[in-house]
This record gives sequence, C-alpha cells and structure tokens, in this order.
Amino acid sequence: MSLKKVIKIFVLSMLVLLPELYVYANEEITVGIFPRRNPTTTIQMYTPMMKHLEQETGFSVRLETSKNFSDFWNRVKKNRFDIVHYNQLHFVLSEKFGYEVFAKNEEFGKSLIAPALVVRKDSGINSISDLKNKRIIFGGGKLAFISNIGNKVLLSNAGLSREDYQAIFSRNPPNATLAVYFKQVDAAGIGDVGLDVPNVKEKINTDELKFLAIGPELVHLPWAYSSKLTEDSKKKIRTALLKLNRDENGNNILKNAGLTSLIKANNDDYTQVRVLYERYLNEFGSDQ
Repeated sequence: MSLKKVIKIFVLSMLVLLPELYVYANEEITVGIFPRRNPTTTIQMYTPMMKHLEQETGFSVRLETSKNFSDFWNRVKKNRFDIVHYNQLHFVLSEKFGYEVFAKNEEFGKSLIAPALVVRKDSGINSISDLKNKRIIFGGGKLAFISNIGNKVLLSNAGLSREDYQAIFSRNPPNATLAVYFKQVDAAGIGDVGLDVPNVKEKINTDELKFLAIGPELVHLPWAYSSKLTEDSKKKIRTALLKLNRDENGNNILKNAGLTSLIKANNDDYTQVRVLYERYLNEFGSDQ
C-alpha cells in the first residue's frame, strides 16, 4: 500500500473517531457588536471576551462592529452574525430572522436600564416642558431603543408631541452627551448610565450635566445567537460566556467590556419591549 493511501486512511479514521474535534477546529463564528461606542473602542473592549470564547469553545471567532446603527442593522437582517450583541428593539425585530436571546447585560450592578434626558446645569432647563421648541439629540439613530424610542415616549408622557421639539440624531449615545456638553443642542436622549460611561467621563466634566428626567426601567441589552447554529454550539457559547461571572479573570474580562455581569435571559424577558414599541408606533409612526 502506498504512503498516500495510508495517510488518506488515517485521516478518514480520525474524522470518524473524533468528529467533534474536526468540526470545532474548523468552525468560524462571527460575533457582531452594535455601535453603541465608536469602532476602535468597541474592538478594544470586547477582544478579551472573544479570546475567552475561542479558548472555551474551540471555535475561531471573528469580531465585527459597524460605523453606524444603519450599517449594523443591515448586517443583522442578512443574518451575518452567529452571535450578536445589540439593543432591545434590535432583538425584537430580529426574532423573525431566527435570533434567540441567551444573556443580558448587567452594568454598574444593574440588569435594568432606563431612558434619560440630559441637559447642562447652566441651561436654564428645569422641566420637560422647558424643552418645547428646543433641539434634542437622540443617541444612535431611529432604532435606538432606550436613547430614541424610550425617551420619545418619556417626552410624550410629559405632554410634548413630536412637533414640539426638533429631533436630531447622533451616531451613538456618547456623542449625544458630548453634543449637550458643548452646547450644540439643548438636550440629549441617552440611558441612565450614560454619564458613567468611561469614554464620556474621560472627555468632559459630567458634573456640569444633569438628568432632567428618567423613565421607567427596562430589561438590559441582550446577547443572542442565530438559528444557523446547532444546539450543541449554542450550549457551548452560552456556557462559555456565562462562565465569565465565576472567577477573577472572567470578572476582569467583563470589566474590560464595561460589564459587571452577564445574566441568563430568554425571549420572554423582552415582552415589555414589544409593548412599548407598539405604543411608539401608534404615537410616532414607523417613519420616526
């Protein structure tokens, strides 16, 4: 028997005896992180987590982000990502593409997050009614759930209709906060953790800003995986990421990503998001 045939038989035997090793050693998964922050910061924050995921699962992991929410959402719709971290509305809208939630963020010790309107302390704006005829910037675009939709409902609850203020958008919530600080706008719609974000605190004195109003707390940002993955692959991914809560090294990885924990979650946790979005559509229309 020739050496070539011997090698071929050996390789085929290994594939039969060690099928999982073959699959995991060659499987690449793509992880998409939404542009809550700029791309450079996002890559720096999540690279240690992706390395942990590779070590724990044996998969080759590709990390991707986008320059803006629109570009990111187009990738979600094309089912480009095997694992995706995005906002609450992104998940609700992506259920029809086969995405399933398996975890949610805990940030600053909280697994809930609320819409919040921020203004400068020296602005003379002391109530939501003072925002009539003002310029309000919403961080992250029209599909930003907390920053845009949650805050527009907050404004509506206080009696301001969409004709009562000028709505503009920034690329992400930190940029919206900066716009208020530098007096480019009168107020910003962000989340209630927005003034604690390191990328913001490093650039401005947040003591010069204040929360004008904070809305009801909602479930935090989700992590989901695609229906393209096998159940075994989903289990490995879920186990690997939730394992980060268990030791000091994992806690350091979470801290680098701006998290205090990753918490197990499921699709039903986002029922309140679906209800709020329906109300938003009824009041503001899909063109908003």
